[in-house]
Amino acid sequence: MWSKWLGALLAATLSVVTIGLTVTGRLQLYINPGQAWFACGMAVLVLVGTVLAIALRPDAHDHHDHGAPSRAGAVAGVVGGAFSAVIAVAALVLPPATLSAELAMERDTGTPPLFAGADDVELGVVDTSSFGVGDWAAVFTTATSPERYAGEQVALTGFVTPDTDGSAALSRLVITHCVIDAMPATLPLADDVSDLATGDWVEVAGDVTIDGDGQLVIEAASITPIDEPEDPYEY
Repeated sequence: MWSKWLGALLAATLSVVTIGLTVTGRLQLYINPGQAWFACGMAVLVLVGTVLAIALRPDAHDHHDHGAPSRAGAVAGVVGGAFSAVIAVAALVLPPATLSAELAMERDTGTPPLFAGADDVELGVVDTSSFGVGDWAAVFTTATSPERYAGEQVALTGFVTPDTDGSAALSRLVITHCVIDAMPATLPLADDVSDLATGDWVEVAGDVTIDGDGQLVIEAASITPIDEPEDPYEY
């Protein structure tokens, strides 16, 4: 009978983990904070439903004995139980972690993340003071009049990644719904950051300028190494 409750146990475990991540403010490491209320609400419903199912029908399966399970069924039960146990233990024991800079580089397609700043750019918004790395990445990629943005001041947080031409860039992962769709936003830096390693987090203050090729780049007045922020993503 134990195999019949594996699904309920796994659902309850993941629900508890989701609620715990919400309470501790770490659910944003996995999904867009704007959707946290929905994920937590569903986790509460699943947990309540699981508890009620166990409490109201603890012996339901005892009254429907259809004989001993087949060998294939037994093997499937053992494999399923082991898989469920691994997932449950991993969810409970392993600490939440952010996606790595290496993964961001692997996902980099050379285009800005979907929707990141695109509407603002098309509408010609003048105030860029609230722009993040994702917004500026959209500007750098889509701006038809780059001189419009030359001289704009920026104060951005991200991690260092190598650029395609051998220079360095400031990057940030942008999430639309959850970490599965996370895409890197990248801004070229005009400065030498050879003393920093790939994945090092920094705060960059400086100006948007146009390089010799007519491309927008960030010319930093200061690059300050920092610890990884509590919320490492943009949304």
